[in-house]
Amino acid sequence: MRAAVVTETRPGERRVAATPETVGKLAAAGWTVVVQSGAGVRAAAADSEYADRGAEIVGTAKEALDGAAVLLVVAPPSDDIIQLMPVGCGVIGLLEPTVPTTPLRALADQRATAWALELLPRTSRAQSMDALSSQALVGGYRAVIEAALRLPRFFPMAMTAAGTVPPARIFVLGAGVAGLQAIATARRLGGVVEANDVRSAAAEEVKSLGAKFVDVTEGQTLEGAGGYAREATEEELAEQRARLADHLATSDVVITTAAVPGRRAPRLITTEMVERMRPGSVIFDLAAETGGNCELSKPGEDVVHNGVVIAGASNVPSAMAKDASALYARNVATFLLLMTKEGAFAPDFEDDLVIGACILRDGSPVHPLVKEALGA
Repeated sequence: MRAAVVTETRPGERRVAATPETVGKLAAAGWTVVVQSGAGVRAAAADSEYADRGAEIVGTAKEALDGAAVLLVVAPPSDDIIQLMPVGCGVIGLLEPTVPTTPLRALADQRATAWALELLPRTSRAQSMDALSSQALVGGYRAVIEAALRLPRFFPMAMTAAGTVPPARIFVLGAGVAGLQAIATARRLGGVVEANDVRSAAAEEVKSLGAKFVDVTEGQTLEGAGGYAREATEEELAEQRARLADHLATSDVVITTAAVPGRRAPRLITTEMVERMRPGSVIFDLAAETGGNCELSKPGEDVVHNGVVIAGASNVPSAMAKDASALYARNVATFLLLMTKEGAFAPDFEDDLVIGACILRDGSPVHPLVKEALGA
């Protein structure tokens, strides 16, 4: 059993799909993990550390993939990497099956069996493999740090001989994993925090972190399958915007985290709402890459409108590559070990987790989203 880890090919991606720690766990289960030299450098993992835990270090991606049963990745592999994969090779990663640029056709042509971890069923059994949650944790923390760097004032209250500086007011849209981590981080920095979520169950979690819960649905929940929010209708979104507008107008920082898996991010903040905010305020849009919660967001860019900074997130977990990789690699290793039986790579396609995350099986699309994308 050979598992390949190559240098990520997406520009700006610093994470790695296996760490020295997880290499040791996989080796103990009978896997030979072949790591391309330098694959972990941007995540502060040296080749020598991998070798010490039993990895085989090779110079090129071609050597790493020679005879591999499975390729472990963070982002979707490039076409060049796919061409180096053995026919029938497995792929595990955050494969973004709903994004048009994902190389689904190339993977299908290579008769790959591919698992997209973002489609993993959200059950208690899957928690240790939940890569969306582990990376959202990193994103929620980093979003507040990035917003604080852009804000031209303190987060905490400051009492000085020259007078008192009031604390910053932070509003967090969405109280999933990223939102809750953003709330906790903003509170640690001394901000006064409010938050909202369309799932009624989130209210107690928000309050437990010391933030004020703002109900924008008047008691109606928009909870969908697996505990995620469902896609709201345009009428529901309009009502939410109307109730949010007054709160945003008095906020110094707004962190937006609202997302619906596999769908465009809900548009919660309009240009008109931004224009009601005070100059110097900051919006950090964690959903910018999936359409944006703010109408003015652009992925990877800071847009200034009427003195308000709208920062569009772009691969935020990669900015904290060491810890993000440590968490993600554990998710990947646990999922791979689920498919390892008595020293053999033996996926059980009767297992709800194995089939739930599978998008291609021997090159054939098996998930509805991928069937639609490939016209199958």
